[in-house]
This record gives sequence, C-alpha cells and structure tokens, in this order.
Amino acid sequence: MVQALDRFKESPSQTAGPYVHIGLTPNFAEIAGVYDHDLGDVMVNDATKGERISVRVRVIDGLGTPLKDALVEIWQADHAGLYNSPSERRGKADPHFTGWGRKATNMTTGECVFETVKPGRVPFKDGRLMAPHLTVWIVARGINLGLHTRLYFADEAEANAEDPVLARIEHRHRVATLVAAREGDAYVFDIHLQGEHETVFFDI
Repeated sequence: MVQALDRFKESPSQTAGPYVHIGLTPNFAEIAGVYDHDLGDVMVNDATKGERISVRVRVIDGLGTPLKDALVEIWQADHAGLYNSPSERRGKADPHFTGWGRKATNMTTGECVFETVKPGRVPFKDGRLMAPHLTVWIVARGINLGLHTRLYFADEAEANAEDPVLARIEHRHRVATLVAAREGDAYVFDIHLQGEHETVFFDI
C-alpha cells in the first residue's frame, strides 16, 4: 500500500530577520572564532584560470536607499562554462575556482564586492548557449523568500542578444535591470527590490 504523503504541512514563511548576515558572515560582523574566514568569502586563488573581475552589488529598497544588512550569494560557471558541482557532466571544472560566493552588504555603503572570474557560456536545457552570467540570490529582513535574479555583462551584447532566458522577458525595457555596467575595473550591479527600476526576479 502506498504511504500517504500529506501528513506534513508547509510551515508559515518568515523573513530572514535583521541578523541573517551576522549568522552567515560572522567574521564580517566582527565575531571571531567561528570560521577562519567566512564561507563564500574567497572564490579564487593564484592558480584560478580565466579573466579576473570584480563585481560590485548593491541591494536597493523601494525608496532608493541601499540596504545595509542584506546578504548576497552568487553561483556561476568557471571561465570554460563548467560548474563546480557533482552534477556537472560536461567536463571537470577548474578545481581552483569555487563557483560560489557569499557576501554581506557593507554597513556604510550598502555594497558588497565579489572577486571572481568572467564565466563562460553554458547551454540552456534545449542546447542553446546562454550568455555569460551570474545567478544571484538575495535575503534580507522584510523578504519572506530569498529572491533569485541574474547578472549579465554589458560588454557581452552579442551573447546577451542570443540568450534564451533574456529572450523570454516580455517587457523588453526590463532586460536592462539584469545587465551590469563596466565602471573602471569592476562591473556594477544595482538590485532594485521595488519601484520604477525593479529588477527582474525569477520564480525558481
């Protein structure tokens, strides 16, 4: 007889609360002795292959104010478009690249900076190549469920035009909310939670 699977009900959603960045990045919060360094703080080392880049991220509320207690995570492929994951079947990713980073936003500027590499192109489920991108996850107080979005690169215009995910965005003017501009030696990406420039978020 098949076992009934309806005994457990979904628990109510709760916001991440004001201390999520402290619990997940204790060294950033000046709490020593938990980890040698915060998990996700370092993505590259001297042997990592690919173009080194800096990515500056700000999370901005509906009033245009940067959040100073948000937590941002990124996942990405390596320079060759391979993921550092047991589920990667297309080849072996760069062992000197984590493919994952976590940062808390700065209490002064509301910004966090990732030192990483420019990702290679990855195939979509139908085989078409996606443009180089980062998957971005945001949590903060007032957010019931973590928000997922993507960061694309402004200097990859040709690849962006071919990207099957960007092609599915109905309101074309909103594609720009997913594109990070190059400013000096860094890519700058503002994530707007609400308002006129609200970033496109994905229901995944």
